Amino acid sequence: MASRSTPRVVLFDLDDTLFDHASAARAALRCVHDAHTGFSARAFETFEAEHAECLEVLHRRVIAGELTVDDARLERFRRLFAASGVRAGDQLLQDTAMRYRRTYLDARRPMPGARDLLAALKPRVRIGIVSNNILDEQQGKLRHCGFDSFIDALVVSEDAGVSKPDPAIFRIALARLQAREDEAVMVGDSWGADVEGAHAAGIRAVWFNRFRQPPPRTGVAALDAFEPLDAALAVILDRPESRPRNDQAAVECPV
Repeated sequence: MASRSTPRVVLFDLDDTLFDHASAARAALRCVHDAHTGFSARAFETFEAEHAECLEVLHRRVIAGELTVDDARLERFRRLFAASGVRAGDQLLQDTAMRYRRTYLDARRPMPGARDLLAALKPRVRIGIVSNNILDEQQGKLRHCGFDSFIDALVVSEDAGVSKPDPAIFRIALARLQAREDEAVMVGDSWGADVEGAHAAGIRAVWFNRFRQPPPRTGVAALDAFEPLDAALAVILDRPESRPRNDQAAVECPV
């Protein structure tokens, strides 16, 4: 791992880091769940867990180029209907997928404090996004949330041809931003993709631990929110006041 220094580049994950994907997806899924008796007869939490499992499996196929986003969405709901004992026809699948998508788009929101954070960082560093997703989808989120004017490089797995945690995608971002590993920091919510991926590329990482989960290991700086702004900046920019003393571990992951 490179020695710590004030970064010239800050890399961010997008979904569930700067952009609140989980809340938008939950709102969309709740709408779909309540609209169909086959779904609503089952507990929402069970339905949500099955949806998450389907999404993870099918999203990998989208990233690999085996399915389009639209086809994956239809297949996702076909599987969910089947799990509920419903043999869904094409029209029902299309209507359900459209309802989900429309609600998801309406519910898109930035993570609280994210826009102010980007605005504060912009005069000090170059800012990149490193994301495992589809280019058009992520560009739309940046525009919708008002992030696009702050971003100097958007590196998306579909376009890059490689996904986190592969160190190659981080190196692509650094090349576009003309920075070395020891001049960068990566901020993201996924321990495996963002923290371990950044470390494998020689980049310092900050874990965005929104739900305050126990860390796999100690010694990694963490944030559970981007507010208050000064506290978030101190951790990301690795200012001395953000480093824990022997009796203080406020910005480190708890044991």
